[in-house]
Amino acid sequence: MDHRQLEQAMSRPGAAAEVFETATSVLEEIASGRRGLRAVRHPLGFLCFPVERVGDRGVCVHAFGGEADEEAAKPTTSPVHSHSWELTSCVLYGAVGNLRVRVVERPAEPTHRVFEVLSHPSGVDEIQPTSRLVSCEPGTEQTSLRGTVYTLPAGEFHTTVVPEGGVAATLVLGRSLPGRFDLSLGPLHGTGHQVVRQACNAEATARTARTVLRRIHDPRP
Repeated sequence: MDHRQLEQAMSRPGAAAEVFETATSVLEEIASGRRGLRAVRHPLGFLCFPVERVGDRGVCVHAFGGEADEEAAKPTTSPVHSHSWELTSCVLYGAVGNLRVRVVERPAEPTHRVFEVLSHPSGVDEIQPTSRLVSCEPGTEQTSLRGTVYTLPAGEFHTTVVPEGGVAATLVLGRSLPGRFDLSLGPLHGTGHQVVRQACNAEATARTARTVLRRIHDPRP
């Protein structure tokens, strides 16, 4: 898979068919077992198919809500976060909302503490409190529908939401930036802790890939 070629396709108006073709091809390989990866239950409450990682660039498919996995992913960490990487995402079906969050340094009257998220290859995330005390309030919200491409810059605090009871999937491109850290907002007096990203077994991974494929081909409920 050529990450840069896919990125260029996402930047062209009317190129959704090419993006969908790529996503469908990858999911068919996963569903058949030809691509031996395992879906991961992400702490933010979705299933992630880690398709490819080369250097500072990565490609994933994210499935939100109503997965074919009996132990469906549920949020286990703060939903307000910022990435250390630039994100470009195409919605494959459903509706995906991103609520920007305005964060202001306010050590005198803070509402939250900033936490740093250190992700290890073992699947363990270490959530460590920093000295940054801030206040935050909701900013603008952007809702993206099937075939829409949206971007999120590194370092922008936001919350990703899918309507209650709804389902959605996205093809995600990420490019890590040097000197940046994954961050989240937590309670003022919160302490450091660990979150484990649970990997699905081969059967659950293939089953979920088939469900995502079915919804891509027929996005109706």
